[in-house]
Amino acid sequence: MNIKTIVTIAAILVVLGAGLAVARPTTTEGGFRNGMMGGLNNGINSIMGYGMMGNSGRYGGIMEGGNCGGYGTNTYRADGTPITIEKAKESVEKYLAATGNTDLAIAEIIEFDNNFYAGVKEKSTGKYAIEVLVNKYTGAVVPEMGPNMMWNTKYGHMTWNTQESNTLTEKQAIEIAQKYLDTALPGAEVESADTYYGYYTLEVKKDGNIYGMLSVNSNTGAVWYHNWHGTFVKILEVE
Repeated sequence: MNIKTIVTIAAILVVLGAGLAVARPTTTEGGFRNGMMGGLNNGINSIMGYGMMGNSGRYGGIMEGGNCGGYGTNTYRADGTPITIEKAKESVEKYLAATGNTDLAIAEIIEFDNNFYAGVKEKSTGKYAIEVLVNKYTGAVVPEMGPNMMWNTKYGHMTWNTQESNTLTEKQAIEIAQKYLDTALPGAEVESADTYYGYYTLEVKKDGNIYGMLSVNSNTGAVWYHNWHGTFVKILEVE
């Protein structure tokens, strides 16, 4: 085993370890599978981690320019100054353009302490497709861990040949999410849900402001709180 191979394996282990450290879901009704590894789905290699396991790294590779992250790692220098939410939007636009899927468009960008979050829709259906995170210092774009990879029945990593069959309505998903919050985060509430393939994602609000996010599996009712974002800063509605 040569040095290059050893370094590559070490980098993979670091990235996977970091992902598992922040992806610790909680369920209320039903199970889940925890992890970040998975295959490519629907021929959209670059959306859900092209290069993650040692491919070219052109769109979603592990190492680019000495940084961990995905497309756009070298767009902005990590000089200690966070990029703006407008620059984060530009990074996501470049990421989506690189996929070659012209049906995808940004719906919103949310800035948190730890990262920028972007919800991406299908233009043709109006349905949400994927969720991505943007590094606040480098502009690197990567697929969000958790439900985006594990539950997404069209674009996800762990759902090969899975047929979508939403058994829960948006109203039921909101009720399940609120029941979870009443116990886990008293005083927090949810009002609406974004419909993805196989799950819903909801903004959690507290004292009238965005507090965080969670997802509800539309088949099992499992709840997965997004505990990797940090404190809410601002939101940019693109639509």
